[in-house]
Amino acid sequence: MRAPFFSIVTITKNNLSGLKETALSVAAQHNAEWSDYEWIVIDGNSQDQTEDFLKTTNAHWYNSPDDGLYDAMNKGLSHCNGIFIIFMNAGDIFAAPDTLQTIQNTLSDDLPDFIYGDALEENKKGDPFYKKSKPYTHIHKGMITHHQAMLYKRDSIQELRFNLTYKLAADYDFTWQFVTDNPVAFYINQPICLFETGGLSQRRAKQARIEEYTIRRRRGVSYLSRCLIYARQYLAHALRRFAPALYWRLKP
Repeated sequence: MRAPFFSIVTITKNNLSGLKETALSVAAQHNAEWSDYEWIVIDGNSQDQTEDFLKTTNAHWYNSPDDGLYDAMNKGLSHCNGIFIIFMNAGDIFAAPDTLQTIQNTLSDDLPDFIYGDALEENKKGDPFYKKSKPYTHIHKGMITHHQAMLYKRDSIQELRFNLTYKLAADYDFTWQFVTDNPVAFYINQPICLFETGGLSQRRAKQARIEEYTIRRRRGVSYLSRCLIYARQYLAHALRRFAPALYWRLKP
C-alpha cells in the first residue's frame, strides 16, 4: 500500500471539545478528488468521552498514559507512515479546507526536508491576524512560525526526537536541530493554520523564555545575543499583556 503524503498527528488529553474542532478541520481536508493523508491521534488516557468519539472517526488512535506533551509527540512520530508530518493538536485547525492539497500541489518532484508557512493568529478581539513566518535561517532568534505551520519529512527525522528536558520549548529545540541537519527547506507563502492564543507556552511565558535561552546557550549563541533576544521577548510579552491594543497595532 502506498504511503500517504501527509501524517497529521494530534495530541489530546481530556480536551474533547478541542479534539472535535480539530477533527472537523482534518475531515475538511478530504474532498472528492483528494484525501492523501492519515490522521494519528495520541490520547494520554483521557477520562472524558474522547475514546467514544474517536471510535466514530477515521483516526488511527492510541490511548496510553504519557509523560507530557512532548512524550506524546514522540509516540506520534513512531506511528506515522506519511512522507511529511505535521502536528495539529487538539484545538488546532487548518487555515482552509484545501490547505494540505494546496501544499502538495505546490511542491515539485524534488521534495524538501522541511516545509513551513504563515499562520492566522487570533488577536484580542478574536479576529484572525495574518502572521508572516520568519526565514528558517533565523531559527536562532526564536521559533520562525507556529509549530502547526511546519511540516517535517519523515525520512529526514530519522532518530531525532523531542527532548523531554524541555517542558515548553522542546519543539523549538527539535526544529532547530532538524533544520541544521536538513537544510533543504521550502516556504509556502500562505497561512497553514489558525492559531488560537492562550496556550501553555503563553500562559507560562517566563519558563518558555528561560528554556529557549538555555537552548541558545547550548547551541553556541553568544551571551550578548541571548540577552538581547530574551529582552525582546520579555518586552513583547509585557506589551501584549498590559497594552494589547498597542501590541496588535505594532505587531509586524
